[in-house]
Amino acid sequence: MADFGDRALRIGVLGSYGGLNLGDEAILTCVLDGLRQIRPTAELIIFSRHPEDSRRRFGMTAVPYTGVSQSQLIEAETGLDLLVLGGGGVLHDGQAGAIMRPVRLAQELGIPTFGYAIGAGPLTDRAEIRLVREVVKNMTDLTVRDHESILVLENAGVGRPISVTADAAVLLEPEDFTEEMLLREGIDDHDRLVGMSVREPGRAADHLDEASYHELLANAADFMTYRLQAQTVFVPMERGDIAHAHAVLSAMNAPETARILNRAYRPAQIAGLMRHLDFAVGMRLHFVMFAARAGVPVLPLPYAGKVFDFAQAVGAPALTGVARRETGPLLAELDRLWDERDACTERLRQRFAVLRERALQNLERCRALIDGLEVRAAPTAGMGADLGGADAGPVRPQRS
Repeated sequence: MADFGDRALRIGVLGSYGGLNLGDEAILTCVLDGLRQIRPTAELIIFSRHPEDSRRRFGMTAVPYTGVSQSQLIEAETGLDLLVLGGGGVLHDGQAGAIMRPVRLAQELGIPTFGYAIGAGPLTDRAEIRLVREVVKNMTDLTVRDHESILVLENAGVGRPISVTADAAVLLEPEDFTEEMLLREGIDDHDRLVGMSVREPGRAADHLDEASYHELLANAADFMTYRLQAQTVFVPMERGDIAHAHAVLSAMNAPETARILNRAYRPAQIAGLMRHLDFAVGMRLHFVMFAARAGVPVLPLPYAGKVFDFAQAVGAPALTGVARRETGPLLAELDRLWDERDACTERLRQRFAVLRERALQNLERCRALIDGLEVRAAPTAGMGADLGGADAGPVRPQRS
């Protein structure tokens, strides 16, 4: 197959990247690995909210897309052969406008755009809805990671067919989380360990009442301490989660049995931590995802549709909300899930294998798009003269 003359394919990858959330960094890891599988020689450029962090983490070119002028954005995108949006939850209130700006510019520059297992919602701002509708309609191809995202985009007026696949981070390969690392965090691997993930209220979870959900999780942690004789390990997926973990710990009757991870870890190391856990309770989507991958019985706490969708996909139980009034149902579900843990582990492993197959569809769709770019860029007999000679650059595909 022809390449792009004497240069490598140039692909931009755009998302909520820059070290703010381990789930997003897990997604970026898998998207970059996938693109390298498709085209090992491609030049990859990360469009990041904090490019210095992305350069440090991944050792490659990273450029900003927020807080920059239109001319700076044009300069960054000039020469791209493809712009990949996502994956992850990028189309929600407060972020959709900023992240769609470079995508719309790419379309205006004639650069093909691909949505890679993106997530949408909540989306209520009228200006952002209009922008999302316009840009998504003009994307060359896209997939979404859950059914909630299809509903959000349909409600925004997007009429094109959209495929549901799976979150890119489903394909993340765990790294070892050693016993020495556990000991540094004050965790005894000889105890039963229950992982717990909390999060802050915000745009994605603006209905959460802090005091109410802190008490709910404190009751759950105490229950597992006494029921399972377990040590609770709070696993921050963002640095801000640490403060909320402390708030839950302070509301426990047995706080001395709990630990909070305080060191910085790579997403794959957190995925590797899961092999040490006997049970997991989590709010953060990718914490739940890593637990499910390891076959750890997990109870997701669905503060948002994306968590509920994932729970359904892997056959995990889920409450209807995250508030103090859910204490009774939560403790009963924890008790049942522990008693049925062997069957739960087997179900998680079977369902997760299906998710991995669906996640591979993202790669195949992206591969097909790239193959099409190279076919259209390949000169045919007699084209050289028409394009100004053999040294002329590739024909850039037009916006679809």
